[in-house]
Amino acid sequence: MRTYRELFRTPEFTPLFVTLSTQIAAMTVAGLGLATLVYRDTGSPLLSALALFGPSLAQVIGATTLLSAADRLPPRAAIVGIALLFALGTAVQSLPGLPVAAVFVMLFCQGLIGSVGGGVRMGLLNDILSREGYLLGRSLLNIAVGVCQIAGYGAGGLLVALLSPRGALLTGTVLYVCAALCARFGLSRRAPRAAGRPSVAETWRVNRRLWSVPARRRIYLALWVPNGLIVGCESLFVPYDSAHAALLFGCAAAGMLAGDLTVGRFLPQRWRGRLASPLQVLLAAPFLLFALRPALPVAAVAVAVATVGYGASLLFQERLMALTPEELSGQALGLHFSGMLTLQGVSAVLAGVLAQHTSVPTAMAVLAGLSLAVTAALAHAEERGTRDRKPGSALLLVTARRSEAGATGRSHRRAESSES
Repeated sequence: MRTYRELFRTPEFTPLFVTLSTQIAAMTVAGLGLATLVYRDTGSPLLSALALFGPSLAQVIGATTLLSAADRLPPRAAIVGIALLFALGTAVQSLPGLPVAAVFVMLFCQGLIGSVGGGVRMGLLNDILSREGYLLGRSLLNIAVGVCQIAGYGAGGLLVALLSPRGALLTGTVLYVCAALCARFGLSRRAPRAAGRPSVAETWRVNRRLWSVPARRRIYLALWVPNGLIVGCESLFVPYDSAHAALLFGCAAAGMLAGDLTVGRFLPQRWRGRLASPLQVLLAAPFLLFALRPALPVAAVAVAVATVGYGASLLFQERLMALTPEELSGQALGLHFSGMLTLQGVSAVLAGVLAQHTSVPTAMAVLAGLSLAVTAALAHAEERGTRDRKPGSALLLVTARRSEAGATGRSHRRAESSES
């Protein structure tokens, strides 16, 4: 599978594509409206950042309690139900006079529910496409995310300016309902990928198994930390320039779209193992310019150039799938998704705290510097851990599987010992 056209000829890919795109548009429009509403009511950069990315903090709780449901629920029913619950929560947030505390309670609930949704959707994508087609399919979905974010932030900015932040929230509610309808009537009924009932114990067991392989641990950290810190920079766009925040978010989405298109469609296979870390350097370095508080045109160009680096996540996800058994793909991708969003939420909090104690430009530059430091440390660890082995090779896969088997065996022996 080598072209995007082939993806749309694959059964069920189109309705999944439309469902995800509509959900991203809903999240973007509603998120901008809510962040603007909270900032107007409180004047707090921290609370504004949390309103935009706060639901991500609940992902860590979902990842440790609910994530086994990603492989143990019927995908269509789960996707429809999650979209409807998001619609309900967004509608409640639009109510006039709702206390700020109640807004964040709803955001927490949405984040908890969303921790399962990412694994369900990406696991279903892995079922619909072959392993060879996953990178191309994920690339196209990421491009859809970029396009919908550009359109969503543009529409959200207009709705906030012409109507009100609550008008943006109500528009998001309608879009969530449309996503649920698309999934219900476009996707076919499928059995869960794994047997058994979802449980906290099962979630922990599989997470330990996924985390037991050093190569996978490094991939997860590379997927979570450098990108999350840059999302922390983005969470400060509203207090940095509230009148033009939608433009900066749109530039970020455009850069991400360009990066995903280049990596997913045009990057040769032989380069994929070499460019992941350089792309993450590109992601962070331009944000250092914000320490100088550049004018809007310079800031917009810096954001657009930097966010091309988000394409690195496709390369790391491809490595992750090469090292993961198929029956665990939903939870493996769900753990990536939840961990990524959790780090985004943590970074948004960190960004807000730094901004309140220093300044918004200083906070953005500090987070960019931290992202560069983490990227360098992970690249060094990867080089040391895989020296004389080609990343993604059969030898790496065999080594990872042996490590996983050894960790699983030690776990079983500890359990047997404790029982005796």
